[in-house]
Amino acid sequence: MRDRTLEELWRAATPSTARFDAGKVAHLPPSAQRYFRHALAPGARCSASARLEMHGTIKLADAWRPFTAMQVLCWDRGFVWHAHTSIKGLPISGADVELDGVGAMRWKLLGIIPVVHAEGPEVSRSAIGRLHAEAVWLPAALLGPEVSWSEGPRGPAFTVDAHGEQTHVELDTDADGRLRAMKLARWGDVGTGGFRYVDFGGSCTADREFDGVTIPTEYRIGWYFGSDRFECEGEFFRCTIDSLVHR
Repeated sequence: MRDRTLEELWRAATPSTARFDAGKVAHLPPSAQRYFRHALAPGARCSASARLEMHGTIKLADAWRPFTAMQVLCWDRGFVWHAHTSIKGLPISGADVELDGVGAMRWKLLGIIPVVHAEGPEVSRSAIGRLHAEAVWLPAALLGPEVSWSEGPRGPAFTVDAHGEQTHVELDTDADGRLRAMKLARWGDVGTGGFRYVDFGGSCTADREFDGVTIPTEYRIGWYFGSDRFECEGEFFRCTIDSLVHR
């Protein structure tokens, strides 16, 4: 079943007519220049929206469960991630949403019985951090005036001041600019039951080109990234991106 909010967001996305030129990044730190030259081929569409399909496993109730999902990501407005999984053979579907600064999580068992419903300022703040991190699926959006670049410990780093939140993201890239990992402080209520900034991120083990735009396509993601706690309690999401259409 398709998600109405996801479809509406995609229909409203304005196609980009701008094209990438390496001269656009000549003023950036060297590692950032390598990142963009790997991510964007000359003449690639400088898209600010994308539609993705993915599959993987997600950790729910202390067990890894397979899922399939579709996501629409629009840099100026937010995202809708609609997924399907199951617990004990019973189907669960729902969506994580952040639109125009408002975030929510809504999940139902059998499409009827609510099992997760979360919203409010804290949820919105956490969802905006996710949006900023997932901008690596829209690399051209990271060339906007609301993003500043610097040299990080293992590659480029960027700071986004947009959507009502400021986020600093460190990228780990190889000598060619290929993304291997990312890390940020994201607002969340992990571990203590109270919201605070927690290290968040993950590793990227493969990438793929989609019409001149190269993005990581295999991820391991979770809280406490960069520490021993990631493996034992923080990691909760593993995915492969199967298709991507930029607009």
